Amino acid sequence: MARPEQVLLLEPQHELRFRGPFTDVVTTTLKLANPTDRNVCFKVKTTAPRRYCVRPNSGVIDAGTSINVSVMLQPFDYDPNEKSKHKFMVQSLLAPPDMTDTEGVWKDAKPEDLMDSKLRCVFDMPAENEKTHEMESNKISASLSKSESSTLSMKSMASSLDDGEVKKIMEECKRLQTEVQRLREENKQIRQEDDGLRMRKSTVMSAPHSSSAMRVKEEGLSTRVIALIVLFFVVGVIIGKLAL
Repeated sequence: MARPEQVLLLEPQHELRFRGPFTDVVTTTLKLANPTDRNVCFKVKTTAPRRYCVRPNSGVIDAGTSINVSVMLQPFDYDPNEKSKHKFMVQSLLAPPDMTDTEGVWKDAKPEDLMDSKLRCVFDMPAENEKTHEMESNKISASLSKSESSTLSMKSMASSLDDGEVKKIMEECKRLQTEVQRLREENKQIRQEDDGLRMRKSTVMSAPHSSSAMRVKEEGLSTRVIALIVLFFVVGVIIGKLAL
């Protein structure tokens, strides 16, 4: 005697697709809908029970409702020759009105009361260029997340300072920038004078008082260079305070 037609509506109807690489758990969802006016008992079985974790793998679907079954493929070394061996079967039967024991209903069920639907498993392995594109997309996403995090951090830092402190810091930065520019001009002038002294090196070496003047210039140059370094250090300290 032929078995009755499946009353449950399956989505997908014929196959479960799993997308690799299969180095981690891959999950697909099987939706079971009960369009009838009676409760329906169901079981989900597979030809490779060690490869899959199914939750829930059995239960009762109330009349006019549906459930989602998570089919989790465990990590494994992909073998193209094995893909046709994995199959699933959804078995169901109409629950009696006075049902109290689900397992008892399955034990007492007659073969002509059972309904089943079969699904095959399909494994999709991404191409190499798709893998590369996915890795690049992940890197871009990580960079954008880092940039957004830095922007939020700067906004949070700025909001923690009142207008008076910000104004003082900006004025101090402008003053230091002006001082740095002045020292740069002085340093440039000193270098020009130093070049002139080098051109008159022979004359300077023959005159003791000229030698003394050169040493004074060099000492002045060293003093200004040190002052410039100190000034840059102060600017760095202020910027560091802004970043805290």
